[in-house]
Amino acid sequence: MSTTVQLPDAARTAGGRSVTRLVPSTRSREGGGFIVRRPFPTAVLDHLDPFLLLDEMGPVDYAAGEAKGAPDHPHRGFETVTYLLEGEMEHRDSAGNAGRLRPGDVQWMTAGAGVVHSEMPSAEVLSRGGRVHGFQLWVNLPRRDKMIAPRYQDTASARIPVVDRGDGVRVKVVAGEALGARAVIETHTPILYLHATLQPGARLTVPVRPSHNLFAFVFGGEGTFGAKDQPARDGHLVIFAHDGEAVSLAATGSGAPLDVLLVGGEPLLEPVARYGPFVMNSEQELVQAFEDFRSGRMGRIAGSPYTDE
Repeated sequence: MSTTVQLPDAARTAGGRSVTRLVPSTRSREGGGFIVRRPFPTAVLDHLDPFLLLDEMGPVDYAAGEAKGAPDHPHRGFETVTYLLEGEMEHRDSAGNAGRLRPGDVQWMTAGAGVVHSEMPSAEVLSRGGRVHGFQLWVNLPRRDKMIAPRYQDTASARIPVVDRGDGVRVKVVAGEALGARAVIETHTPILYLHATLQPGARLTVPVRPSHNLFAFVFGGEGTFGAKDQPARDGHLVIFAHDGEAVSLAATGSGAPLDVLLVGGEPLLEPVARYGPFVMNSEQELVQAFEDFRSGRMGRIAGSPYTDE
């Protein structure tokens, strides 16, 4: 079981942030053909510094042999954060690393100077089918860290703190610190990543850093957000203003609970040059990234049917 922290009802924190924008998500086809729901980047929102992309994978029920993944592909200059809710995924990379994600697990991969990796459904899901649901968030690295050595933080669900207030509010602390719980995952810049589940009628207020860019993504139920209780529902990205030191949300309706990712980060305020799997600070650095990949300097996954001759 996850590490659970029982807390009494928290008092409201003064200076709650307001909502500046609601962004609907769009559907996109990624990797080997799986469908994602994406609030950014889209035609209406490119990124929210330091966050570059958020994809919701599924939920989708696959029949035997139908499951899709992301075969061998490179990354450089940023981090990918995979949070799996249902299903199983296996990853391999050009440095010989391999692992498996199960429900509730998180993989925080720092691509740094560059790595080729694959993210595929497990052999069991592929052979028998099953439901897959999860998220991938891309976090930009500051200029000073773009060429560091790649690193994985594969974190089992049991190691991720969960705060259960006992009043219909449950919060999983993936990164950062909230409600008396501190995440075990290390980040290069200050990041807050929470999965909050609120039963109808419940309310949550979380202190946040005034300087953080902050958003909430609703992936179940409906609720209200911010100082003026802005309504939002499944599929909405809620962007908050920099006008307070806390953020408030509440679950409305009488049906399904409100499920939300609440994510904040310190903006890097640096140039962003991005193309496909590479995110650097200049076009020249992008050209070098493509050259390093084409020349094999990022390596290949041994035994892979996608890259080996």
